[in-house]
Amino acid sequence: MYELYIKLFEYFNIPTILAQISWPVFPFVGVATTLVIVVIFLVLLERKLLALLTVRKGPNRVGPNGFFQTFADAIKLLFKEDIMATNTNKILFTIAPIVFFAPVMVIYGLVPFSGNLLAINAAAGLFLILGITSISTIGIILSGWASNNKYSLLGGIRGAAQAISYEIPLVLAAVGICVLAGSMNLPTIVQGQSGGIVNNLFFNWNIFSWNIWPAALGLVVFFICSLAEINRIPFDLPEAESELVSGYNTEYSGMKFALFFLAEYAALFIICVLISVLFLGGYLSPFNDYLSLLIFKNFINNQIILNLLVNIEQIAWLMLKTYFLIFVIMWIRATLPRLRADQLMNFSWKFLLPLSLLNLFIVAIYRFLFPL
Repeated sequence: MYELYIKLFEYFNIPTILAQISWPVFPFVGVATTLVIVVIFLVLLERKLLALLTVRKGPNRVGPNGFFQTFADAIKLLFKEDIMATNTNKILFTIAPIVFFAPVMVIYGLVPFSGNLLAINAAAGLFLILGITSISTIGIILSGWASNNKYSLLGGIRGAAQAISYEIPLVLAAVGICVLAGSMNLPTIVQGQSGGIVNNLFFNWNIFSWNIWPAALGLVVFFICSLAEINRIPFDLPEAESELVSGYNTEYSGMKFALFFLAEYAALFIICVLISVLFLGGYLSPFNDYLSLLIFKNFINNQIILNLLVNIEQIAWLMLKTYFLIFVIMWIRATLPRLRADQLMNFSWKFLLPLSLLNLFIVAIYRFLFPL
């Protein structure tokens, strides 16, 4: 992506020094714009899907068929008064939502959306993502403690305990992908899954292409832990208003309150993108060949246009996989009840942790039998 940005400046005879200076701004603006659009759409999508799955009408008043309801809610939150209690630690109280929200924005820049659409190509991208996501736990603790409210403090402690507990099996499941790919670089992990859903099915014992096959157990563990990390049902104890009085965000209002939910919906999207990248071939086509090449290669001789079509198709494949996972997560919300705090912790330490270790063992045996 950076190389294309430099070439664009060179094409219009603009000094490349300006490109080097302005480059950090470009991915930030792109990530921020994408994040806002994604969150607005996901909030509306979830309301519509939950209404469909629970036989209700859902938003149907503001705008055509209720499509402007999310915009109305955003405007309402923007104009709500920002209230802070007298005895709160005002500096930490203000910083906490930012600490909770900022790591999600960084992750958007680390995930490859196509072969060329990647803001930051880090050699240890997966390790960096896992490290950055753990920073949000600090925001949870800060918000609970700075509120000077016992309910908020208890909710913050529970939220932090939940995040830390489920990060361990999640990281072990991700380690299995590193073993399969031989790398922590996300584009390398994606390219290691080339060949379609299965590869050489009838002519080679090494039939697996996507990581979902040798690491199927890891996918289940990673998916469940992701639900807990982004506080989705059945792991949404921080939002259990009747038990925790809304947990760590009890004292927040206005845009500070909105930042917590903005981060959760933004994390919902990016975690599904990450699952697609790690287990489902990412932006690669499930058919090994790109449909755009099969259709247009005989009509278009311009390689630049063909590459552009391929990149658009790659984004489309990634979005198709991502929104399928999002649909499953929203389906789970409409189906399953919430776990108790003790059940939630026991499930992580007694079930998911052993399963993640078993997955790592299976993946190691597979890679030993079929080396790269």
